[in-house]
Parts: sequence; C-alpha cells; structure tokens
Amino acid sequence: MTYSEICKRLEAVGIEDPSHEAAILLCHFCPVPREELPFRRNEDFSSPELASAVKKREARYPLQYIIGEWSFCDESYRVGEGCLIPRSETELLVMRACELLPRGARFLDLCTGSGCIAVSVLKRRPDCTAVGVDVSAMALRYASENARRNGVTDRVTFTEADILDPTVPEKLFSDGGFAAILSNPPYIKCSAASELEPELSFEPALALFGGEDGLVFYRAAVSGFLPYVMKGGFALFEIGYDLGEDMRKLCAENGYECKVEKDLAGLDRLVYVKL
Repeated sequence: MTYSEICKRLEAVGIEDPSHEAAILLCHFCPVPREELPFRRNEDFSSPELASAVKKREARYPLQYIIGEWSFCDESYRVGEGCLIPRSETELLVMRACELLPRGARFLDLCTGSGCIAVSVLKRRPDCTAVGVDVSAMALRYASENARRNGVTDRVTFTEADILDPTVPEKLFSDGGFAAILSNPPYIKCSAASELEPELSFEPALALFGGEDGLVFYRAAVSGFLPYVMKGGFALFEIGYDLGEDMRKLCAENGYECKVEKDLAGLDRLVYVKL
C-alpha cells in the first residue's frame, strides 16, 4: 500500500484533507519520517495494521480514535470511543481562561470529557488547581490518564456526576469554593443530527447534543452553578456558533450580564460571565 494509493482511497470517500491524513496514518503505523513521504509516494508500506487503519478511515471512523491520541494546545491527549475528541476551537477557551484566572485560583471544569481544558490550563498555570466533572466514567478514565501523561495529576481531581442533577452543585462546592467555571458542554441541537459529518456518529451522543435548542446544559450551569462561584469570579463557556443571542437571553433571565466573544473565523464561540 503506497502513500499515493492511501490518498486516493481517502479522497474517494470524501475526506477533506486526504494527503494530510494519509501521512498521519503512514507515520503512525510505519517507521517513515513524514518529510520523506513526498519522495516516497509510490513505495509499498503495506502492513496489516496500516491496512486495517485505512479501511476504518474509509468507513469515516475518526482518525483520532484510530491512532488513539490527538494534539490539543501542544499537549498530547489519549482519546477513544466514549470520549469526545478535543478540537482546535476549544483552545480559545483555554487561552482566555489562562488570561482571566487570578493567581492561585481553583476552577471547576464542567463536562470535562478527555480533561483537555483542565489539563491544558493547568499546564500553563502551575499556580492553579482544578476539579473536572463528567457523567461518563469512561471519559473520566481518559481524563485521569491525560492528567498523568501531562504531569498535572497532583493539581486536578476528577469527579463522576451529572450536572443536570440539581443536587450536584451544592455537593461539589461543599469542599471549598471555586474562582471560576470553565465548560465546553454538549451544545449541538438534536434537530441538526442529520446534518453532521459521519465521524460524529462514532463519538458519544451524550457529549454532543444539548437538547432541542442546544441549551440544556447551559441552563443547568447558569442557574445551578454560577450562584456558588466566588464573588468576583467568572464563568467561561464554549458555545455553538448559533447560540450567542440565546446565551445573552439565558444569562439575563438569571440576572447576569455576559459577553459573547468570537473565534478567529468571526463566529460566536465563547461566553464570558463576570460574577
């Protein structure tokens, strides 16, 4: 199986950047330096592992799950089925949180998934500590592993809990306060399921969909968690591009003002609430 052949096979099934993904697969499963691939396009790199990986990718199984890890904020994260794949859009939340967190802050990462937000913030802010919360025990196993591999285990605790349970906020805040809440909760509207890329069908629906209007988890966070945050603290949420105005209304209904911030593409991406 050659680099050229893999590129053609991935292109045929609609992969957006087939040459890039073919290179990732080849370099992961075969001992070939990436910079040599343009000069070795027609060399046979066949192996059972590579053949299986290409076949999975042709079925639109996520590349990240195939190789078992992914880069986020320059850190390496273990990922697999049952765990939401970290995405570059979320890096904006990490960078803003690092700017906003006061010295020595303790923060809460709701819907932590792979732990990428909490871990990447802690890597950049060694003065801070965190608690990550998720309803999925499987996702939390990945989060714990990612904390270990990135050297922040001593500054983060992961807790299994459903943030939609109204008793959870009081329990989480009973062992001390938090200066901030960070969260990239499920926010895709259920009605949009048929429009999604095929790869998303392999990711946990629990981590993707936020109800009919995409706001289920934001309602729980704003009404149930924000009242417990330390005075002068803040909340920072990632949102879908179409939820900016809805979040302004939701925050206003609960007595908060918020600022909607855009990403590099000019789309609504973050909601900042000063408390």
